[in-house]
Amino acid sequence: MTTSPYNQEQAEAIVMVRRHLEGLTPDARARLRRRIRSYLAFRGEVARFHGAHLATVCSEKCFSNETSACCGREGIATFFADVVINLLLSSPAEIDALLRAVSEPVTGPDCVYLSGEGCLWLLKPIVCEMFLCAHVKTQILGKDRSLRKRWEGLRRRERLYTWPTRPVLFDELEALFRAAGLDSPLMYFHKSPGLLRLKARARGDAERWGKAREGRC
Repeated sequence: MTTSPYNQEQAEAIVMVRRHLEGLTPDARARLRRRIRSYLAFRGEVARFHGAHLATVCSEKCFSNETSACCGREGIATFFADVVINLLLSSPAEIDALLRAVSEPVTGPDCVYLSGEGCLWLLKPIVCEMFLCAHVKTQILGKDRSLRKRWEGLRRRERLYTWPTRPVLFDELEALFRAAGLDSPLMYFHKSPGLLRLKARARGDAERWGKAREGRC
């Protein structure tokens, strides 16, 4: 029984990133780690918010009772940058566990990375981290205005790393690997029609603004 196309794409991206990172000099790896430092600080804030306000209900709805849309099989979009950042932080054993998970035949309704102890990713994909089910939105954030405002602030900050109307980390990491001659279907910032339109529109706006300024000089 073969693995699904989804699993194959995941495995190929993990192997590709692992090999490239292993071939980098210590200085190059250190530069990558410095580049993701602010993103890791942001993810730490999100994790603390989850731990303080959402963890109990999320565990009950998703992990125990399976009543939410979280952690569904092939239901998450992993960005190439997610893979790069996670592997930068992961040990060889943790990376091996990811590869074992995506090498198995597809069975059951759960995400391939969901183990009996939880998610196999050391730093889970941003789509997973920022997803909130309808129950959480209505029963927790919907009833606490201050919590809702804090979450909305975190969502806005997420865009600083993932919304390519300006130079953002996720786009930059893809570009670094593409410059090294590597390619993956998970490079959505260079392949997704929607994200490409966002970048093109932002470039057009910048050019129009530049011409308008020149006309006033």
